[in-house]
Amino acid sequence: MTVSSGSPGWYLRRLSRMGPREVGGRVGDAVRRRRWRSAPPDCPRVTGARFTAVLPAGTIAAVPPDAAKRLIAEADRLMAGHAEYFGVVRHDLADPDWSYDPKTGRRAPWGYAFDVPYRDEDAVGDIKQIWEPSRHQYLTQLAAAYAITGDERYAERVAEHLRSWWTANAPLRGVHWTSGIELGIRLLSWVWIRRLLDGWPGAAGLFEGNPVALNQIWHHQRWLAAFPSRGSSANNHVIAEAAGQYAAACAFGWFPASARWRADALRSLERQLRSNTFGSGLNRELATEYHGLVLELGLAALAEADAAGRPVPASIRLVLLRMTDALAAIVDGRLRPPRQGDADDGHGLVVDGAGTDRWASLLATGDAVFGRLAWWPAVTGTDVRTPLLAALIKPTEPSVPRPPSRPAHFADAGLTILRGPEGIWCRCDGGPHGFLSIAAHAHADALSVEVRHDGVDVLADPGTYCYHGQPEWRRYFRSTLGHNTLQLDGGDQSVSGGPFLWTRHARSRVLAADTSGEGVARWCAEHDGYQGSVHRRRVELTAAARELRVVDEVRGPRRDVALAFHLGPAIAADLVDNRARLTWTRDGEDRSAVLDLPGQLSWRAHRGETGPPLGWYSAGFGRKEPTTTLVGTGFADGAQGFTTVLRFRGKTPPRGDAW
Repeated sequence: MTVSSGSPGWYLRRLSRMGPREVGGRVGDAVRRRRWRSAPPDCPRVTGARFTAVLPAGTIAAVPPDAAKRLIAEADRLMAGHAEYFGVVRHDLADPDWSYDPKTGRRAPWGYAFDVPYRDEDAVGDIKQIWEPSRHQYLTQLAAAYAITGDERYAERVAEHLRSWWTANAPLRGVHWTSGIELGIRLLSWVWIRRLLDGWPGAAGLFEGNPVALNQIWHHQRWLAAFPSRGSSANNHVIAEAAGQYAAACAFGWFPASARWRADALRSLERQLRSNTFGSGLNRELATEYHGLVLELGLAALAEADAAGRPVPASIRLVLLRMTDALAAIVDGRLRPPRQGDADDGHGLVVDGAGTDRWASLLATGDAVFGRLAWWPAVTGTDVRTPLLAALIKPTEPSVPRPPSRPAHFADAGLTILRGPEGIWCRCDGGPHGFLSIAAHAHADALSVEVRHDGVDVLADPGTYCYHGQPEWRRYFRSTLGHNTLQLDGGDQSVSGGPFLWTRHARSRVLAADTSGEGVARWCAEHDGYQGSVHRRRVELTAAARELRVVDEVRGPRRDVALAFHLGPAIAADLVDNRARLTWTRDGEDRSAVLDLPGQLSWRAHRGETGPPLGWYSAGFGRKEPTTTLVGTGFADGAQGFTTVLRFRGKTPPRGDAW
C-alpha cells in the first residue's frame, strides 16, 4: 500500500525509518524554524567585495564551434521565452512568474517557507514545474552564450531575471526556500553566472556591488548551514547542498562566516561522496541519473576548490575518478547507461544546448581531468562544459590503480553487464534494494534485466515519469510488475510506505557472475522479497548464437505468478501463443528478434492501459508514451522453472520465413 506523502500514516512510517540521532537533529531543525519565523537572521554588511574566481584566459576560445552553435541556438529560444520542463512546453520564460505551475495552472502560496505544503499538488501545483526554472540553470546557459558571443542582450536578460527572482522570493518566504537541494543548485548556478558574465560591465553591480544579491547569497548559505539533509535523507540532496555551499563559500567568500561554511561544506562533501558511492564507483542509490547528478556536482565543487587554490582531501578526487571509470564501464555502445531506479532529469551544472549528450559530456570531462583508459568507449560528441571545467580543475596523476580492462561485474552494487556482438547489452540487477533506510529512489525491481541492441531498448526499464501528485502512476513505475522481473501473488517484492519511502526491502544476492569468457556469459541471483518463497533467476548470453536465455525459479509453496517483459517504444511485437516476433528500425535498417516465452504461462500483450496502468515507457521525467508489455500469468508450485529465450536475427527476414 502506498501512503501519500504528508499524511499521518506517512509521518509514522517515515519516523520508523529514522535513528535517534536523526530524530534529535530534526527536532532541533523544528525549533530553529520556529525561532527564525519570529526573528529571522540578518545579513552582515559587506564592503569591498571582489570576485576573483574567473576563467583562465583562452578558456572560451577552447569551446568547440559545434557545441557553441548548439548553445547559442538554445539561448535564442530562451530569449524568445521558450523552454520545456518535464514534458511541458512553456512560452512565458521571457517574463516568468516564479510561483506558477503551467501544468496545473496553480500558483504556490506565499508565506513563511516552512508553512508551504509543497508536497500537496492541490495546494501548490506540480512542485517540480515550479522549482526547475528557479534552479537558474537556463540563466547559466544565457550567461555562457554571452561569454561566447559578447552579445550583451544575453547578459541583460540574466540580470533582469535575477533581480526579478530576488524581489519575488525574499529570504525564507515562499516555496523556493523549502528544499535544500534547490538552494544548493541555485547557488552553484549563481557562481557560474557571475563567472561567465565577468566581461560584462554590469557584472559587479549585479552581484558583489548589489546589497540585494549579497543578502540572497548570505541567506542561502545560512539556510544550508542550518538545515542539512540528515540521516535517512542524506542521499544526493545532501551532496547538492554541500557542493552549492562550498562553491559559494569559495567564489563568494565575502562574509564573516564564509571560512566556516567552506570548511563545514568540504567536510560534508567529502564524507557524503564516500558514503553515497560504492568502492566500485557506482552510486549507492542505484539510480543511474543520480550517479550523473552526483558526479556533476562533485566535479563542479572540485573546480571551485582548484579555482580558489584551496586543497581538498585526496578522497574526493578518488571518488570522482572511480565514478567516472564506473560510468565508462556500464554504458552501452551508444554511451547510454542503465535506466535503473528513479530519474528526474536533474543536472548539477548546465551550460550546453539541446542535443548535447550528457553521458558523453561527463566522459569527455573525465578524460580531460583524469585521463581515459584504453578500454573506455570512444567519445565523439562535443560540449561546452568540459573545456570550462577542465580550465579550472588541476589534472592530477591518480595515486591508485585503475581497472586494467572494462569491468562487467560490480559485486558491491550487484550490477552485472553482459555484452554480445552487434551491440547486445544486458544489465542484470542483483544488488541492494536502495540506499539508506528509506531507499527513497529505489524501484521494486530485484533480478530485473534490461536488454538493448545497438543502443535500442528491446527489453526496457520503463523509467520514472513522476514523483508527486499522481500516486497511481508513481506506484506503477516503481512496481515489480513495472519491470522485467517476476511478481508473486500480485504484490511488490519490497513494501512501499510512500512515494519516497520503502518500509521493507527485498534482499538480493548474486550467486554467480561469469563475464570473462568469449562464448557464454552467465549470471545468477536470488532475492527473498516474497516471504515464504525465493525467486532465483539465471541469465546466459551466448555470443555466437546472439541468444539470451532467462530462467526463473520459484522455490516455495504454490503462488500466483506474473512474469513481465516491457518492450522499448521502438519495438513492434506480434504475439502468437507464447512466441513474440519483435521488429524495429535502427539507422534506416530493419532489425528483428524472436522472444520465446514460457509455455506454462498464459501470455497477453498490454499497451497504454490506464485502469490500472500497464504498458508505458517514460523517456524522461514528466513524459510517458505507450509501449508493449508482455505479461504471462499462471502459478508456480515447488521449484518450477520458467525459461525465456530472446534470439536476435539482425535484418528482418522476408515475410513467410521461418522463425
